[in-house]
Amino acid sequence: MGFHEFTIEGRNAVMEAFRSGKCIDKLYVLDGCQDGPVLSIKREAKKQDTIIRYVDKDRLDQLSQTGKHQGVIAYAAAYEYAEVEDILNAAKEKGEAPFILLLDNIEDPHNLGAIIRTAHQAGAHGIIIPKNRAVGLTATVARTSAGALNYIPVAKVTNLSKTIDELKKEGLWFAAADMDGEVMYDANLSGAIGLVIGSEGEGISRLVKEKCDFTVSIPMKGRIDSLNASVAAGVLCYEILRQRRG
Repeated sequence: MGFHEFTIEGRNAVMEAFRSGKCIDKLYVLDGCQDGPVLSIKREAKKQDTIIRYVDKDRLDQLSQTGKHQGVIAYAAAYEYAEVEDILNAAKEKGEAPFILLLDNIEDPHNLGAIIRTAHQAGAHGIIIPKNRAVGLTATVARTSAGALNYIPVAKVTNLSKTIDELKKEGLWFAAADMDGEVMYDANLSGAIGLVIGSEGEGISRLVKEKCDFTVSIPMKGRIDSLNASVAAGVLCYEILRQRRG
C-alpha cells in the first residue's frame, strides 16, 4: 500500500512498469503506431486487462509531463486494488455481516476520495468500482480519502452486474440509491448489504439498477433536486450503520 509515481512515460519505463507487476489503470497509445516495442506494450496491457486508449500526437503531448513519451503514457494506480474476496474476508474477520459500497459511474476523483473516507468511518468493509467509465485510485483520490485508503479495501471489477449476482450468492441484498426509492428510514438496511451509488449526472446504469433488490431515497426538504454523490453516500452509509447497531 502507499503512493508511487503514477504517470509513466516512454517505452522502456512503461514496459518495465508492466513487467514489474505494477497495477496500470490506463494506457494511452499513439493511434496507428505499429512499432515493435509499442506492440509488445499493448500485448502486456491486454494480458493485464488494462484499458487502452488510442489518441493522436497532440493529445499525448498534452498529457505528457516530460515531453519524451515516445508514443506511450501509462497511468499506474496510486494504491493497490483488493479482490472482492478480500472485502468479504474483512467482514468475516470482524464477525460482521458484509456491508459493501458499489459505485457506478463515479468519475470525479474528489467524490471517490470522499466516499472512501466516509465509508471507512461508517464501518463499511470495502468498496467496489467498475473498470470502465469511472475514476480509479489516482493520487487525488488517495489525498482526498485522507488516509482511509490504507484501511479499507477497494476492488475493481469488469462487470458490476455480474459481481452483484456473485455477491447475492453470499447472501447480500442490494439497495440502489435513487430519488424515487423508498425513504431510507422505512427501508430495512440491516444485515448483509450492498449499497449502490451512481453519479450525479448519470445515476446508476439501467442494467445495474435492475439487479438491485430495492431502491432507497434520502428525504429532501429543499428546493434543489439532489445531493452530491459523496454526500448522498455518506447519509445512506450512516443510516445503514444506525440500523446495524439496532
